[in-house]
Amino acid sequence: MRIRPARTDEAAALTELVLRSKAHWGYGPEFLEACRAQLTIRPDDIRRRRVVVAEDADSGVVGVASLEGTAPEGSLGLCFVEPAAIGRGVGRALYFHVTRAARELGFARLTIEADPNAEPFYRRLGARPVGRTAFGSLAGRELPLLEVRLPPRTEGWTQAWTAGRRAVHLGNVAGFQSQFGPVSPQAAHYACLAAFLSPYPAVLILPAAVPPDWTDLIGRSLGWGPVEVYDGLTEPPGPPDGQADCRTARVIRPAPEAQGDRLTRAVLSRPALLRRLDSLDLPLLPWGRTPAVAELTGVPLDPEALRYESKRASHELFTRLAPAHPEVRVPEQWQPATRRDAARLLRMRARAGLTTVVKTEHGAGGSGTVVIRDQGPGGLSRLRRSPLPRGPVLLEEFVAGETEPRDVTFDGLVDADGRVHVVGVAVMDVLGTAYRGATVGPGVVPSALAEAVARFGAAVGERIAASGHRGWFDVDFVTGSDGRPAPTEINLRMTGPSVAFMIKARLDETRGGDHLVRSVDHVPLGARLPGPALSAFLRETTARCAGIDAVLLPSIPTAAFAPAPYLGIVLAAHTRERLDAAEALVRAAARDTGRVFTT
Repeated sequence: MRIRPARTDEAAALTELVLRSKAHWGYGPEFLEACRAQLTIRPDDIRRRRVVVAEDADSGVVGVASLEGTAPEGSLGLCFVEPAAIGRGVGRALYFHVTRAARELGFARLTIEADPNAEPFYRRLGARPVGRTAFGSLAGRELPLLEVRLPPRTEGWTQAWTAGRRAVHLGNVAGFQSQFGPVSPQAAHYACLAAFLSPYPAVLILPAAVPPDWTDLIGRSLGWGPVEVYDGLTEPPGPPDGQADCRTARVIRPAPEAQGDRLTRAVLSRPALLRRLDSLDLPLLPWGRTPAVAELTGVPLDPEALRYESKRASHELFTRLAPAHPEVRVPEQWQPATRRDAARLLRMRARAGLTTVVKTEHGAGGSGTVVIRDQGPGGLSRLRRSPLPRGPVLLEEFVAGETEPRDVTFDGLVDADGRVHVVGVAVMDVLGTAYRGATVGPGVVPSALAEAVARFGAAVGERIAASGHRGWFDVDFVTGSDGRPAPTEINLRMTGPSVAFMIKARLDETRGGDHLVRSVDHVPLGARLPGPALSAFLRETTARCAGIDAVLLPSIPTAAFAPAPYLGIVLAAHTRERLDAAEALVRAAARDTGRVFTT
C-alpha cells in the first residue's frame, strides 16, 4: 500500500468510496442521500483540500483523506476506508500521513468532526474530545468534535541524533558493560530496549532471539515501516583469524580489548550482514561505544571518551562545576584506599548517626550501590562479612529528603561536531538503589527543578564533549530536603529514560499531542509464557489499553519464559490518570496469567 496525492479525474470515484464507507456503519439509503452533498468530492477540491488516497497494488484505491485549512489550525476533513479494507491498517496509515504532513506544513492543531462510530478509533490514535458540532446535512444532528495537538515541526535533538533518518540499532548492552566489570545476567533481556535507540529504526541487531511479531506489534503503534531484525547473534559463525571488511577491503582482527563486545564482533564476522548494512547507508547507533563499535563504524573511540562513566571521575567533575551552579548541591565523596579503611569510615559515620552510600566505581541501574544506615555495636566485624560491593569502593554522603520527585535524570546528546543538545528531564522510579523505570512528559518535573537540572546537565555535556565523548549521555540526581538537586553519576550510553524520550518523540510526531510516556522495566508475570501465548497476551492487553486511550509497547519480551518471568513495557497517554490506569491494567493482566494454574 502507498499513499499518494489524489487526481482530479478520481473525484467521482472517491465520492462513491466515501459513501460506501459511511454505509458500513449501517446507515440507510435516505440518510446517505441526505449526506451526499456534504460528502461529495469535486475536481476542484482535490488540490484545495489536499486530498490523498491509499492505493493497494491488488485492490486499487482503498482509502481517502484530506488535510484542510491554513496553518496553524486546520482539520482532518476526510478519512474514509473502502469497507473491504477496514481492519487492515488503512485508516491508521492515512491518519498518520495527514498528521505528519500537517506538522511539516506548520499546523499546530487539527480538528476532526468524527462519525460517532469512528470516535473510538481517533481517540486510540491520540485525538482528544473537545465537544460536539452540528452536522450540516441534517438539522439537529451533532457529531463528536475532537482535536489533535501537533508539536513543533522539528525537534533539535532528534535532527542532531539521526538527521531525521531511519537508523540501525545495535543492542550491545553486555559489550558496553564488559568494559568496566562483570556483565549482568539480564543484559541480553535489557538489550531489547535497543529497539528504541532512535524514534524510527530500520534495522535491529540483538543478542537474544525475540518473538517474530514483536517489532510489528510495536510498529503499528509507532507508525514504523518494516524493521529488519537480526537476533540471536551472541557469537560469530566461526573462529577465523580475520574477516574481510567489505567497505575497505582490509582485514579486521578484533583487538583484545574488543573481545567483550560479542554482539558487535558477531556482526563484524558476517560479511553478508556487513554488506547489507553498508548498502543501507544509514546511521548506526550502538547502546554504548566500544572498541569493536569503532571497528564497525570506522569512528575512532577517543581514549578519554568514556572517562566520566566512572563515578569517581564524575564526582570530581561535579565538584569543579558546582561553584557556577549554586542551585545544585554536590554530596561529599570519600575514596578509601582499602575495604578496611572503608569499614572504619562507615563505623565512624554510623556512630554519628549519618547514613552513607557505598558505590563501586562503575555499575548500571543501581548495581554495586548499597546504603548503610546504622551498624551499631560490632559494626566493623559485621562490615567485613557484609555483602558490600566487591573490589574498591567509594563512600558518599547520603542526601536525605522527602521532596517529590526524589530521583530525576537529565538526558542530552553530543553530536558529531561536539555540540550539546538538551533532550529533557525525567522522573525515575527507584526502589532502594535499583532503577525500575522513568516517566517523561508535560508537568512531570516541576519547572524550577527541571530548569536547574537542565542547566547543570548541559554544563556537564560541555565538559564531556571536550573529553571526546560523542553520543547520548545522562546525569542522575536525587532531590534533597532543601529542594536542591544533587548529582550522583553520569552515564555515557543509552539508558532506560532515553527509551521514554525516543518513544515520546515518535508519538508526538505521528499522533500529535504532548504525550506522557512511562517505561517500566520489570512487570512480573504470573506464569511463564511461551512464544504463541506471549503474542496472544500482548495483542489482547494492547487492545485493552487502547480502549482506555493509552498506548502499550512491550519493550522487553524475551524474559517472559525465564524462570522468574517478567515483561518490560512502555506506556503512553495524554493524561496522568490514563497512564496510571494503563499501568494498573497491565500489572493486573500480567498477574492473571498464572490463574489458569491455580484455579
